[in-house]
Amino acid sequence: MRRAVSSGALPALLAGVLLLGGCASTADSDGYYTVKRGDTLYSIGRDFDQNPGNLRAWNKLRNPDDLEVGQRILVRPPAGVVARTGAGQSSRPAASSTPTRKPAARPATKPATKDQDDDAPADAKLDWMWPTQGKSAPSADSYKKGIDIAGSDGQSVVAAAAGKVTYAGHGIRGYGNMVIIKHTPQLLSVYAHNKSITVKEGQMVTRGQQIATMGNSDTNKVKLYFEIRRNGKPVNVMALLPAR
Repeated sequence: MRRAVSSGALPALLAGVLLLGGCASTADSDGYYTVKRGDTLYSIGRDFDQNPGNLRAWNKLRNPDDLEVGQRILVRPPAGVVARTGAGQSSRPAASSTPTRKPAARPATKPATKDQDDDAPADAKLDWMWPTQGKSAPSADSYKKGIDIAGSDGQSVVAAAAGKVTYAGHGIRGYGNMVIIKHTPQLLSVYAHNKSITVKEGQMVTRGQQIATMGNSDTNKVKLYFEIRRNGKPVNVMALLPAR
C-alpha cells in the first residue's frame, strides 16, 4: 500500500517522471548504465551527454521507447567509435592513421531526418482525444490547473494518447486513485479521482485504451480530474483536446 503524502508532492512526482535522478546516474567500469524506473533513452542520453541516436545504435535497440528496468545500456562509445560530447551530437568512426583517398564529389543530399524528427515539437506527434464523456470545467480546486469532467460512477476512463503508465496508485492526497501516462520526454497526462485503476505501472497503453473507471476517490463528487503537463508545467488542456 502506498503511503499518502500531501497534494504538494504531485509536482515533484511529475518532475521525477520526466527527469532522471541527476547525479545518481553513473556507469560501471565497462561503460554500462543500468536502467531505472522512469528512464527514457532521451533522459539517459542527456545525463551522459550522448545523442539518443548514438545510444540506440550502440545498443542495437529496435524500439528505443521500450526500455526495461534493470536493462544494461552502453553509454560510452564502443571500440573503434568516437562520440562528440553533447546530447545533440552524433558519433563518428575513430580516425585511421592510414591515409585515405578523397572520395569523388557528390551532389549535396539532405541529411537524415530521424534525429530532427526526434526533436520535433512533442504536441505535433500526438493525436489527443477526450479521456471520458461528460461536461467539463476548470477544476474547482484552486491548486489544480487541469479540468474536471463530470460523469457517472464506474464510467470508462481512457488514455487520451498513447504512452507508458508511469504512476498508478493513490499515494498523493487530494487526487485519489490516480494514473499518470508519459507520452513523450516532454509530455504527461494525469487522470485523478478514479474509482478503480485497470492498468499497471510500466504498461504501454494505446490511445483510447481503458485505464480506469470514474469515481469520487478523495473528492466529494463523481468526476475525472484531467491534466496535461509539458516539461512539468500544466498547459491549456482545451487547446489540445478536439472540439466537441
